[in-house]
Amino acid sequence: MTEQLSKAAHSLILDNKSKLSLTGVTDVVGFDEQTVSLTTDCGPLIVKGNSLHISKLNLDTKDVCIDGIINSLQYFAKSDKNLKSKLFK
Repeated sequence: MTEQLSKAAHSLILDNKSKLSLTGVTDVVGFDEQTVSLTTDCGPLIVKGNSLHISKLNLDTKDVCIDGIINSLQYFAKSDKNLKSKLFK
């Protein structure tokens, strides 16, 4: 598992629970003001909060910035088949 993580270029920086900067993002699956669903080099990631807004999106460089009140970050296994049902409860 360590070998797999060392090859992935994924990082996140959370600043004061209000700005999240991510690298290694390959896709934005869906978003609204409470949930942003992303696919990263380390697997699916769900960001939950309030007043969420994607302020920067560049899939060519794999960079994303999300502003708002960020309450939780949750990674899922890459093979999780029920991801969509977990996203939009």
